[in-house]
Amino acid sequence: MDVHGRELRYFVAVAEQLNFTRAAEGLFVSQPALSKQIRMLERQLGARLFERDGRSVRLTPVGEALLPHARRMLALWDQARAEVDTAKAAQLASLVIGISTSPGRGLLPAVRSRFATAFPSAKPVLRQVAWADPTAGLGDSTTDVAYVWLPLTDAARYEWIVVAHEPRLVALPETHRLAAQETVDFADLLDDPFLALPESAGTLRDYWLALDARDGHPPIIGGEVSSTEETYEAVRGGDGIVLLAAGNASLVIHDGIVAREVRGITPSELALAWRRDDHRPLVRGYAEACRLALAGSGIHR
Repeated sequence: MDVHGRELRYFVAVAEQLNFTRAAEGLFVSQPALSKQIRMLERQLGARLFERDGRSVRLTPVGEALLPHARRMLALWDQARAEVDTAKAAQLASLVIGISTSPGRGLLPAVRSRFATAFPSAKPVLRQVAWADPTAGLGDSTTDVAYVWLPLTDAARYEWIVVAHEPRLVALPETHRLAAQETVDFADLLDDPFLALPESAGTLRDYWLALDARDGHPPIIGGEVSSTEETYEAVRGGDGIVLLAAGNASLVIHDGIVAREVRGITPSELALAWRRDDHRPLVRGYAEACRLALAGSGIHR
């Protein structure tokens, strides 16, 4: 027996109205068409659902038995349709991807390709976020996923995938006393003024000042920077030196500035992050696209 949802919906309408004419009007169908559907359902069930005479309509015992189940099945179908519509809308929505500097690393095209295959109607939108926000928009929900540097402030709020481990270099004016060395010891930089992220960057500011490698030696802050352009101008102007990830060196190293490897500090970690309580299909789909891109790329994680 193959009963269609339309037949159950017609049955429930008549059962609630106990009047074929009013039920047909509510369903926007003709009364003969409604009666035909009810007869088809009765034939499929092998029993009459309504007793009809010239003045009234009433449910038979079989109709009374069927009614609560029909209502429940229709309610479940309506819920399923609503959830399907929500999922379809999510697939058609935009996904805002926060970045503070270009992720580069050959990763974005591969992620974009896999994401487009899974969600062909979705629109990924890159949003540049100032360095003052270490979450690149995740914290205030202005982005949906973001490429961020670890560690994250309030890390329990987020999940992430590490997409790159890179040595931290030091950017120096080419006139600096250590500029001629290929590698410098961090201990030899402790008395130099450093450029710092804004205080709002929290734990990330501390990380790029390498507080964990100073053995209690407080940093000398030569200035605050919020962009690669500010960093370049400040280093070249002699305001201070700065630590940066190897993959970002090309953004700062221009005329008058050199980058050198640093011994005594840990590598940096770039990650794709999202809010832990955000279970939208596009967000989780982008994270999965990133995982697949990393697995197939050979990019050092």
